[in-house]
Amino acid sequence: MKEDFLHYLWKFQKLPATGLYTTSGKRIHIFKPGAHNHDSGPDFSMGEIIIEDQKWAGQIEIHLKSSDWYSHGHDTDIAYDNVILHVVWEHNREVFRKNDTLIETLELKHLIPSKYLSNYEKLFSSLPRWILCEHEIGGVEPFVIQYWLERLFISRLERKALEVNRILSQLQNDWEATFFILLCKHFGMKLNGETFQNIAESIPFSLIRKISADSMEFEALLMGQAGLLNRDAEDRYLIQLQVAYAYLQVKYPDVTGASLRPKFFRLRPANFPTIRLSQFVILWHRIPSFFSKMVECSSVQEFYELFEGRASDYWTTHYNFGKVTKPSVKNLSKEFIDHLIINVVLPLKFSYAEFKGISVSEELISLASAINGEQNSIVKKYRDLISIENDALTSQALLELYAHYCKTNNCLQCAIGNAILNKK
Repeated sequence: MKEDFLHYLWKFQKLPATGLYTTSGKRIHIFKPGAHNHDSGPDFSMGEIIIEDQKWAGQIEIHLKSSDWYSHGHDTDIAYDNVILHVVWEHNREVFRKNDTLIETLELKHLIPSKYLSNYEKLFSSLPRWILCEHEIGGVEPFVIQYWLERLFISRLERKALEVNRILSQLQNDWEATFFILLCKHFGMKLNGETFQNIAESIPFSLIRKISADSMEFEALLMGQAGLLNRDAEDRYLIQLQVAYAYLQVKYPDVTGASLRPKFFRLRPANFPTIRLSQFVILWHRIPSFFSKMVECSSVQEFYELFEGRASDYWTTHYNFGKVTKPSVKNLSKEFIDHLIINVVLPLKFSYAEFKGISVSEELISLASAINGEQNSIVKKYRDLISIENDALTSQALLELYAHYCKTNNCLQCAIGNAILNKK
């Protein structure tokens, strides 16, 4: 048994409501279990209890054994001077405050219904499984899972908003510039995302505002910063871009190139950095005040229309400079636009709403529910265990569930884990 199980039992009061006595024989009533403290100090704060006829308010500490009070050094730590109750699984030693007054102890070993112990032992058994609840999750009520997935979806947006806010702070609350960097990053997808962000951040946004109206000059700037123009070729368009980039470097001394270089290895040609950068350039060039227009959109169809675009004409017969290929217009696919909505639009709209002091959670839940979800190994494994929707809300929530609960065995903080522990 681990201490966090005792935290769970105490936090949700999985013990009798009446007939409780301390180890010294005093009648005790739990009025408020207190607020769970995940930082240093006692485990619960602002608890309220009644021992005999005396009401106490303060902190509550929880241990597997009473003697842990001393082995953890609480007897010499002033942070524990206001502990009003010691809750333990097994009482094996009296515990005293620094002024030698006894801290009353509540022993749980004989108070907890057997179903909680049995469910806990089954859930946390050492049998090899992908996730601990692999054999039990299928029996959890669907409405519990759906409610929890919506909560996890919002939690994921909150975490992604931290990156938005970090970039926004660095750019003196310039939302358009923040959007530019995040959109460029996610045009690079998983392999080149960091590199594309580095390219976007290597250019002062004031310069982007000046030149984005000229698509060829704009493309020369991003391709040049990415190091993609550093080659010799008998290619007219490449030469045009090289000349334009050289001119920009003379005119704007800050344009010195990004520190990272994009990768082509193991990418499908449609995802080559040359194609994705050109698509990004043409999209941004086509839509003045892009951020404002993005914020105004609320339906999936509006976003599909807003993000509709393609690479510049040169790339119709190329995937890389100097190599002619069979003609194919390099449009942004619906799947790629979904990727941009999930990873850029949703976090930005969430963060912007927080900045404005309004709530858009229901709007974003509705939007994510209307978009196809990602297909990856984690989502597939959950789909083998439970019946779930094939939408972005579900796939994003499952990624959050796996990373922050299942992978770390954090079942006691999970609504699904709680449902399994509470089953009869």
